[in-house]
Amino acid sequence: MYKILIVRLSSLGDIVHNMPVVADIRRYHPDAIIDWLVEEDFVELVSLVQGVRRVIPCSLRRWRKRPLSVTTWRGVWKFRRTLAAERYNIVIDCHGLIKSAWVASWAYGDLFGLGNRTDGSSYEWPACWFYHICVPIQSRIHVVERSRQLVARSLGDPLPGSESRDINFGIDRRRAVLELARIGLNLSMVYVIFVHATSREDKKWPQSCWIELGRVLIFRGYSIVLPWGSDVERITSERLAQQFGSAALVPPHLSLTAITGLIDGASATIGVDTGLVHISAALRRPTIELYNFATAWRTGGYWSPNIINLGTEGAPPSLADVKCALSSFGLL
Repeated sequence: MYKILIVRLSSLGDIVHNMPVVADIRRYHPDAIIDWLVEEDFVELVSLVQGVRRVIPCSLRRWRKRPLSVTTWRGVWKFRRTLAAERYNIVIDCHGLIKSAWVASWAYGDLFGLGNRTDGSSYEWPACWFYHICVPIQSRIHVVERSRQLVARSLGDPLPGSESRDINFGIDRRRAVLELARIGLNLSMVYVIFVHATSREDKKWPQSCWIELGRVLIFRGYSIVLPWGSDVERITSERLAQQFGSAALVPPHLSLTAITGLIDGASATIGVDTGLVHISAALRRPTIELYNFATAWRTGGYWSPNIINLGTEGAPPSLADVKCALSSFGLL
């Protein structure tokens, strides 16, 4: 019986793209015990992945803010004892950074990690110093397949196929929907989610396009839901909602479980290259991903006809492009 520790600390979208490795492992090792080491902010999301026995929170982001604090060192000591309590056959660092390799090296077990950089993905070559075995990966590869191939090679399993039927994100949709109902946000109207927020300004879609698109959808009988994750994002959501009147909803701040349920119930999710949009794609819900760069080949969903990627470098998605995509879903 394998005991396996998966290490993928952050960020939201990357964690979503790493989820299929759990189903891959269980396909060939149905009795495997699988734990996942992740930043504390994302524990709730990883807990939705079926087949993960235990989610181990790591607080690197918080520790780095106060590296000399007694509280920090107590937290580090407690965390190391938690890792030391298990004996893993294999530890696989799917993150590929020095910080993830360093933390992964605290666990007991043969440590596998990425042996090289892949195009457009984060990687720090000194991470290899921590690994017992470095796994070479082809240089141009989708982020989902990068993790899947790393895990397969680490376990000696057949390389996964990229066909739709082979990719299973394993998200427990029932738990997500029940959490949404528990907080009283079981929406009775038909709605489309707008994901306008991203950490980078150059990834955003013009507000004028969001406003025009929202008005078109409202005319067709849809409500617009505008989730947010920070005060800045909330202000933008509220500003957009003012343009739509009573047909718009700015929900309260939602847990990752609840927002997964919210996305699962939407008629469609439209948004920029960010984590919530990737959750929608992982759920195989109607999803329109908006790209201002030539990166859709690396992070865009390809495992369902319900996912449409629009835009590239020098040719950002137009309002007409998005309307056409919505028409293909039967929404316009």
